[in-house]
Amino acid sequence: MIDEKVIDLLNAVRDGRLSVADAYEGLKHVPYDDLDHSKIDHHRLLRKGVQEVVFGEEKTLAQLLDIVGSFRQKDLDVLVTRVDAAPGEQLVRAYPEGTYCTEARCFFIRKEKPIEGKGIVLVVSAGTSDAKVAEEAYRTSLFFGNETEKLYDVGVAGIHRLFQNMEKLRRARVVIVAAGMEGALPSIIAGIVGVPVIAVPTSVGYGASFSGLTALLAMLNSCSTVAVFNIDNGFGAAYYATLINRL
Repeated sequence: MIDEKVIDLLNAVRDGRLSVADAYEGLKHVPYDDLDHSKIDHHRLLRKGVQEVVFGEEKTLAQLLDIVGSFRQKDLDVLVTRVDAAPGEQLVRAYPEGTYCTEARCFFIRKEKPIEGKGIVLVVSAGTSDAKVAEEAYRTSLFFGNETEKLYDVGVAGIHRLFQNMEKLRRARVVIVAAGMEGALPSIIAGIVGVPVIAVPTSVGYGASFSGLTALLAMLNSCSTVAVFNIDNGFGAAYYATLINRL
């Protein structure tokens, strides 16, 4: 981890094992790693306690390989979201220690480490068609060190499925809910649990859903109190859930 490396450098200077000039050479790359096409913000882990995550969409394979390499040269974990299957498989070939998750469209390398959150982050999807967004949230939450569970296909068309899983809902410290169509599920869940509910509208639905806009507006107008993220933004929801779960 970057903070450990900084402490090691400072201790080495204090003990006379490293010169100030050499320590400076080690520290000057901490703020960010300039790859020309990208500037990797390794300092974010020190500032926020949560490292930078790479948005893979529209990046070339060469750029992704460079970026992942920057993390690995510093022995850091790495998560790349929104990666299609072909570049995802290429990343696994280049970094066999990594994993590509097809449904979540993400590539990650993560060392085993203790759970950092204080409770369970529960990821809920209204329908099976919302699972891709939910899986992005699920994988991101795991990557950030949360104990994470999921509950899929419990939307309002068969609300009894949700109520049959009340025990799982009650165990959660934070609930992320991904829903398309009319986007009603987050409001219902927020009305029956006493923990933060994070709503993620998905672009799933027929014409009048307007690619998720209808669900987004419904969630913003929820009678229950929910935090609302952008359409299909499972990553952002999991990031925010992580911050809540560490308080």
